[in-house]
Order: sequence, then structure tokens, then C-alpha cells
Amino acid sequence: MEVQIKTKKQNKMAITQDTAYSFGQLGSLFLDASGAASPPTGKVFVAITFLADTVFDASGGLVADTTSAANLGLEYAGTEAAAHNLSDGSETAISGSGGLQIDASNTFPKGVTIYGRYTEIDLTSGMCIAYIGD
Repeated sequence: MEVQIKTKKQNKMAITQDTAYSFGQLGSLFLDASGAASPPTGKVFVAITFLADTVFDASGGLVADTTSAANLGLEYAGTEAAAHNLSDGSETAISGSGGLQIDASNTFPKGVTIYGRYTEIDLTSGMCIAYIGD
């Protein structure tokens, strides 16, 4: 049995690289007007920065990752369903209450960044940069 001992620098580098992959260091794409995009197979969009006031399509506009093992049963705001929408007093260790579904009447202002795990983005109007991660 072989034992590997990492130096402090190697360990820090591994942690930094894992963290970087979680924050979009696997690339990004630019999307504007009525554009639609999906991340590479097995990846998700982990952050979206709005470069202009932006509206998502009501259906398929912001599709949250709800099926991957990496999701761990977590919920993210999106256009397909309301996340954390249990009734008040019914909260669990994973799901909260009061969440609403994003629709075509919701505008995300220029300069805002949202974070989550998204498998599809489709804009009605606006511009954004979407960052890809694991």
C-alpha cells in the first residue's frame, strides 16, 4: 500500500482548484436578447451575471438542476417550479417556505449575480454571462 503525503502547498492548490470549479472556472458564455443556452454535458451554470436588465422566458427560461447526484436534493429558484414553497410552518431540514416561481413579469437588474445549479437558460430580453461549473 502506497501512502502519498501532500505538502501544504499541494493541499492548498487542490482545495483552491475544487473551489474554483464550483465557481465557474470551467468557462463561461455570453447570451443576449432572445438567446438560449445549455452547459456542456455533465456540467451546470453555477452563476449568472446580468449585463442589462434581463427577463427569462416563462417556460424553460431558468431551469434548475433537480436530478443530478451533485444537487443533493437542494432547491433553486427557477421558471419551472417554485423552490422552497412549502406552507408556513411546514419547513423541513432541506425545504423552506414562501418561495415563488420566476415568471415573465420578473426582471433581473443589470449588475446582479445569481448563484445556483442551472441546466438551461433562455432569455426573453437582456444580456448575461453564465459561468460553467461542476
